Amino acid sequence: MALFALSCAATLSASAGPQAVPDTLAQRLVACTACHARKDAQGVAINDQYFPRISGKPAGYLYNQLVNFRDGRRQYPMMNYMVSHLPDAYLHEIAGYFAAEHLPAPAPAPASVPQAVLDRGRQLVTRGDPSLKVPACIACHGEKLTGVLPTIPGLAGLPRDYINAQFGAWRNQQRRAHAPDCMAAISARLSLADVSAISNWIASQPMPADPRPLDTIARPLPLSCGSFPDQP
Repeated sequence: MALFALSCAATLSASAGPQAVPDTLAQRLVACTACHARKDAQGVAINDQYFPRISGKPAGYLYNQLVNFRDGRRQYPMMNYMVSHLPDAYLHEIAGYFAAEHLPAPAPAPASVPQAVLDRGRQLVTRGDPSLKVPACIACHGEKLTGVLPTIPGLAGLPRDYINAQFGAWRNQQRRAHAPDCMAAISARLSLADVSAISNWIASQPMPADPRPLDTIARPLPLSCGSFPDQP
């Protein structure tokens, strides 16, 4: 009887054939969300230690980064490979999809550095350091670090290790933007201790209640940036 049941089950399984996968943009982007929107078994967002949150970031910024990966201005082998043959129109579609998402953010990871390091990070993020000619992060990325339309990214919710890696990539020219590359200039002026202070402070802050990017910000910006032409 057991053998008969197993035989029937095998027959039914074979006749059912492969399950159809919906041809939707969401389904095609599962390869992206596997890293950039990780969830646990209960569907709760995971505080990833490296991969950045891209949900809700400005579409213009996301599009620029996809193009930079495709065209070699930004180096990360997995991303370079995934977008190497994608046309501009499809990259715009991908950017728009994630920009329209506003997923719940996980709680920030607790800081593991002395308070003095966090205090220095807060100073650099909120006031900058005129002696280093380093402007405050909020002067470009918004008072709550949620970014500015159309192309300035939010920093809120980014993992410490990811922020550290991006400063390193700018310093080592593995990440570049259209000239003038303002972040490359800022990275060259910061010590490794200051980079650590910034990343630890940002990563320890909760996401704002309203994580949407700002529509506009005070002009002119502290530095000229090729990815954000300084036009009113």
